[in-house]
Amino acid sequence: MIGHMGERVVAACDGASKGNPGPAGWAWVVADASGTPVRWEAGALGRTTNNVAELTALERLLAATDPAVPLEVRMDSQYAMKAVTTWLPGWKRNGWRTAAGKPVANQDLVVRIDDLLQDRSVEFRYVPAHQVDGDPLNDFADRAASQAATAQQDAGSALGSPEPPPSPVRPAGTAAQRASGGGKPGRRRAGTSATRTIKAKFPGRCPCGRSYAAGEPIAKNGKGWGHPECAEAA
Repeated sequence: MIGHMGERVVAACDGASKGNPGPAGWAWVVADASGTPVRWEAGALGRTTNNVAELTALERLLAATDPAVPLEVRMDSQYAMKAVTTWLPGWKRNGWRTAAGKPVANQDLVVRIDDLLQDRSVEFRYVPAHQVDGDPLNDFADRAASQAATAQQDAGSALGSPEPPPSPVRPAGTAAQRASGGGKPGRRRAGTSATRTIKAKFPGRCPCGRSYAAGEPIAKNGKGWGHPECAEAA
């Protein structure tokens, strides 16, 4: 159905919310045939949830790409991915209500995404977030969304913006932040961060709404275990 790289567009999208709800942003990035980011856009959303940011990122990506060209979308949000690939058909049949009969959350975004998915070939691919040697496109989208959320400013290739920085813009350059931007977690941690981290034995979900994988560094915060940078922010 979908041929080799040259016959489809490969893209990634991501959302970020600093506090969930908190200052939020979205981003998408499109790669060329070699997998290099060539076109990207990021935007500020004011104060909202991680889920709204994730869905907005997908909606903006679908709206910005040619529906006639097959698209591969890489994303690290289980919620946004399941919303469009698993739950959406049932919600639609139920008149935009959940199995429990409640109105679907973020319905306006979900309906718009459903409209944008009509009559086009889109393959969704889940990629874990914040991995060493993880998916570079997803990492780019993650950094761009995080920067948009923190700075509350729009950015992108059409605006001539520089590539988003290696890690979220925060006061101190701690090892945990370097790890979240694609560094090697666990190697440079000692003595550089006040947050004590351990390696997760099992995959789980940070209070910020994002998941973490087994083996990733995690730290304890007021609401349980999660990303070291979220614990520091808290």
